[in-house]
Amino acid sequence: MKILIIGGVAGGASAAARLRRLDENAEIILFERGGYISFANCGLPYYIGGAIRDKEALLLQTPERFNARFNVDVRIHSEVTVIDKDAKNVTVRNLSTGAFYVERYDKLILSPGAEPFVPFPIESERVFTLRNMSDTFKIKQFITAEKPQSAVVVGGGYIGVEMAENLCEAGLDVTIVEMADQVIAPLDYDMACDLHLHMMQKGVKLMLSEVVQNVTAEERSLVLRLGSDRMNQGQRLLRTDMLITAVGVRPESSLAKDAGLDVNQRGGILVDQYMRTSDENIYAVGDAVEVADFVTGQKSLIPLAGPANKQGRIAADNICGRLSQYKGTQGSAILKVFDMTAASTGINEKTARRLGLNYDKSYTYSASHAGYYPGASSMSVKIVYEKDSGKILGGQIVGFEGVDKRCDVLATAIRAGMTAADLTGLELCYAPPYSSAKDPVNMAGYVIENLLTGTLKNFHWHDVDTLPRDGSVILLDIRTPFEYRNGHIEGFINIPLDELRGRLSELDKTKIIYVTCQVGLRGYIGARILEQRGFDVYNLSGGYRLYQSIQAQMAETEGSLMPESKMALAREMSSL
Repeated sequence: MKILIIGGVAGGASAAARLRRLDENAEIILFERGGYISFANCGLPYYIGGAIRDKEALLLQTPERFNARFNVDVRIHSEVTVIDKDAKNVTVRNLSTGAFYVERYDKLILSPGAEPFVPFPIESERVFTLRNMSDTFKIKQFITAEKPQSAVVVGGGYIGVEMAENLCEAGLDVTIVEMADQVIAPLDYDMACDLHLHMMQKGVKLMLSEVVQNVTAEERSLVLRLGSDRMNQGQRLLRTDMLITAVGVRPESSLAKDAGLDVNQRGGILVDQYMRTSDENIYAVGDAVEVADFVTGQKSLIPLAGPANKQGRIAADNICGRLSQYKGTQGSAILKVFDMTAASTGINEKTARRLGLNYDKSYTYSASHAGYYPGASSMSVKIVYEKDSGKILGGQIVGFEGVDKRCDVLATAIRAGMTAADLTGLELCYAPPYSSAKDPVNMAGYVIENLLTGTLKNFHWHDVDTLPRDGSVILLDIRTPFEYRNGHIEGFINIPLDELRGRLSELDKTKIIYVTCQVGLRGYIGARILEQRGFDVYNLSGGYRLYQSIQAQMAETEGSLMPESKMALAREMSSL
């Protein structure tokens, strides 16, 4: 059997290695347009920032090593220009010589990846994208030779934020320009706020809700003309020494389309659960294929290295006669932002709301390990769950130590279809340097279980500004007087939790009570005291800490929403 693979890196190289492990006699040829067949895409920003010093460390495999290990005919600088699925052959151009030749196949695997989207094409040595090793070396060489003082990153996704951090580490003044009102779209706005504040503290300037309308090249700089969706803001000019475009990617599927394979409206190659295209002899894997969202079943494009590796393996299994199915992508991802970490898995609240799901959410704050052991730090945990069943639909965590392992547990829980009750029963590893006897994942489960059983009723940060301040309800802050004096929500009176039982006579049982504390835990205790004394009580999920972090971000970020927009957002969220 003769198998051709178009494209290396995650999907193509994984498919080639798996094919050889399953079939020692197959003829396998891998075509790669560039000079590298397998490199660490996700490590490229860290070479620019200096965390990875040896560029050879980014090379996972060279053509020579790959051939020696797996007996795969690797042809770099080789571009497949035509697929003739009727004749079952491809036309290849040798980019070194310019010569064309034809190669036949029995089975074909497409792994073309995705290409960066550049919304404002401009010819300038100061404008860069980051997709491959060559792009990385160009950026690194420019910084070394030209010694730029400033950089603008257009796009606040994973690559954009990683580039911003690493350009800062390289000594540049960095600005992120992002069309949305937040960075990292898989996070919800309330969870992204902690990232915004942390990035600003580290020196990154954020210009949110801003659009780059055009770029003009000058002798030693670039001038960006920005248009804003914010109220009362006109166009602004932004000057920079270099520009990184990271506004997203699109499937590089022109070869598949020209061959007559089925694609969706966005260009994603359509495949079945076996990674087979509309032609039974052609498979496709990686960033260019349409996948099913594991949680919702919705069709989507989710360009991640983990799924691409799995898809390459599955395609190889099926070509070799081993029935293997891809069961969907849940979008598990993690990001380092200086010394902070953000991770997510499953769907976020934005998606749940857009799809009209019957969902709710919880916010918890837990220490990364036992508080009495030195070095513990707090992590913010948001869970989106199904209201009726308590089934976990998505999780987001922002913090420092231990974020990765908690999000991995949530990713496993989602894949297994677990509920909040299941989270409470998980027996996770505990020792004071690593966790608490009640792990943050357990704590999230306990909170949701309380909500589902009616033991607790919540209200949320976006409800706060719409609560009446006319005395028809009681707004109660049960933190200590010191905490209250250091900052509190307008209209909330202070009765400390430890004094609550002795001061119940000050509260009117005919009025609903809205309680807040710092992070929600003392509010829960206070709500239970009041509920059992006949009061109708709601506890602020995430407490003053969550509310204040959002307010601070709205007030301090350059691209913050105007007050009218803040109220509109609150009204929209409160109506859910």
